Amino acid sequence: MTSAKDAAAAAGAVLQAVSSGDLTPTEAAQVMGLLDCYRRTLELTELEARVAALEDRDT
Repeated sequence: MTSAKDAAAAAGAVLQAVSSGDLTPTEAAQVMGLLDCYRRTLELTELEARVAALEDRDT
């Protein structure tokens, strides 16, 4: 997973797994929590890089 788009696809896969009975709703909630945490980490990393690029441009 390298982007928010990938996170959305992963979330869809989790929901599909619940609907097919491969995951329980409780298991899916735990996986979704991990996905969300990772997604937020990716977003923060991207924002940090963008801010650093803007700061470098201004100097």
